[in-house]
Amino acid sequence: MNSVDTIPLLTFITKKGKEIESVFDDLAALRIAVFHDYPYLYEGTVAYEKEYLKTYANADRSFLFAVYDGKKMVGATTCIPLKDETTEVRKPFEDSNMDINSIFYFGESILLSEYRGSGLGHRFFDEREEHARSFENYNLTCFCSVDRGKDHSEKPVDYRPNDVFWTKRGYIKAPLLESFMEWPDIGETESSSKKMIFWTKSLTE
Repeated sequence: MNSVDTIPLLTFITKKGKEIESVFDDLAALRIAVFHDYPYLYEGTVAYEKEYLKTYANADRSFLFAVYDGKKMVGATTCIPLKDETTEVRKPFEDSNMDINSIFYFGESILLSEYRGSGLGHRFFDEREEHARSFENYNLTCFCSVDRGKDHSEKPVDYRPNDVFWTKRGYIKAPLLESFMEWPDIGETESSSKKMIFWTKSLTE
């Protein structure tokens, strides 16, 4: 079942499994807008996004928590059992002989810039961790972030990574869990490979 609650100006919704398909257009547009910025520099298309998001609609235990301002989705976060994710996400865990059936993967945590700084980032993690714990058979959560190196030409002077925030949330960088994903950078028509670094947190501590 969907759930809806409101605070002034903003509306919060949750969707699970196939329900997520009903907001594909909104989620695709938000992902393209947020991931356009550094460090992702993503030149996305709605068609590609909707094809990727089928991974979440096809997983019974997937979860979406989204924020609307009026009719516009301004923030969203997702999670899914790792076993249901794509090959490039599962691979570093499988190569390390980790039990992917006991791990929950946290997908995007995205918010338009004008809505940041109000605590929604913490709410996103709270919602996903609560969802993962509700099944009682997952002992680890994880997510990944792109590694652009220290001297990327498009890095803004005032850029601040989320490492401190993630560490405060109890996540630990796991540099040995490394993967590669492909997407076209801004202005490019061909995809190129990017290194992704994983962060993990125990659900049992």
